[in-house]
Amino acid sequence: MPAQLSQPTTLAWRKSTFSNGNGDCVEVAPYGLSVLVRDSRNRSGAVLALPPAQWSAFLRRIRNEEQPT
Repeated sequence: MPAQLSQPTTLAWRKSTFSNGNGDCVEVAPYGLSVLVRDSRNRSGAVLALPPAQWSAFLRRIRNEEQPT
């Protein structure tokens, strides 16, 4: 669900070190008990707010799919 921040907040956005520089990246930032996710190409666009359990499940899934076969 898109997060609506009620007031301007300085967030510590981070981009993956695996980003290859072509702009197809997401950025994440901690916000309270959530992890915010946004498109690095559209920083003023929609922001997803994921609870810790969903963020962990997302990370597990992409890590499992990145494993060599």
